[in-house]
Amino acid sequence: MATTRGGIDLGGTKIEAIAVDARHNVLGSARHPTPTSGGPEDVVAALAGAMTEACEAAGVKSSQLSGVGIGSPGVVDEETGTVSGARNLPGWAGSFELGPALSRELGSPVLVGNDVQVATEAEFHLGAGREYSSLLGVFWGTGVGGGVILNGKPWLGRGGAGEIGHMVVEIDGARCPCGRRGCMEAYAGRGAMEARARRKAEKGDKTDLFKIMEKKRGRTKLTSAVWWRAYDRKDKLATELIDEAVRALGAGIASAVNLLDVELVVIGGGLGVRFGEPFVERIEQAMQPHVFNTEHPPEVKLAVLGDIGGALGAALLGGQAAKRAPKAARAR
Repeated sequence: MATTRGGIDLGGTKIEAIAVDARHNVLGSARHPTPTSGGPEDVVAALAGAMTEACEAAGVKSSQLSGVGIGSPGVVDEETGTVSGARNLPGWAGSFELGPALSRELGSPVLVGNDVQVATEAEFHLGAGREYSSLLGVFWGTGVGGGVILNGKPWLGRGGAGEIGHMVVEIDGARCPCGRRGCMEAYAGRGAMEARARRKAEKGDKTDLFKIMEKKRGRTKLTSAVWWRAYDRKDKLATELIDEAVRALGAGIASAVNLLDVELVVIGGGLGVRFGEPFVERIEQAMQPHVFNTEHPPEVKLAVLGDIGGALGAALLGGQAAKRAPKAARAR
């Protein structure tokens, strides 16, 4: 099965692992929860477990994979497989060599990329961006992440490119989970929105957000589905915070477009996909007052690969792992 490769989307709440063939057909998959305690070693164990399960469903061993790609939050050094500052993961404030550690567990070469960048590349090669040479991927979920394709090639910078969630949309504004103020993510990231909702509820604002959350099998976080249900019921607080998120997304995305002048903006992520086409249109409308090149604004589309886009993008990266094996993280 030399053409079979693996892809893992490492998120703040779930791990999605797939094994695919040369035509990107999914042969096996597995979804595991992301550890909420411990440290990077515990995350590696969970990644290995999910990938092994996906391989079993595909009828191969992990050591038979031609390569494995991981889409990880944080700042990624692709040459070393090191991930730094992945604060949505337990005990990961510093740096950890994720690629080499997982390679030892699986027995296959591993490459690591930024989670949103690899999802953006999946949309570029396989999804909404196939007809374009430049695009900006904006993934609206727990945080707000971005990925950039320019002239048909990914733009990675020095490992930290695409952090659109940390575009400043208000000077000295709301505190962001990153510790800075005024970031787009402080207004539009699901984690920050939940924190604001809790503070407002404690001060007496009425909302059904947390009642809806508790009814959904005892969940303890305001998921995309909870936000959507509350918004659909015209919950006042949910509507206020979602509307504020759309305004922040419009201003931040337009600012990025003014700098890069891309042909296409793709909106994905848990909230982006859940709220769908009507909200893609609303975000586009929120961008319009801020876009400088009004003669040639970008098209704005919904990501079409859904929840599996991140794992498919990681699998594309996995296809490069064998070719770059001397530089990629390998079993030692």
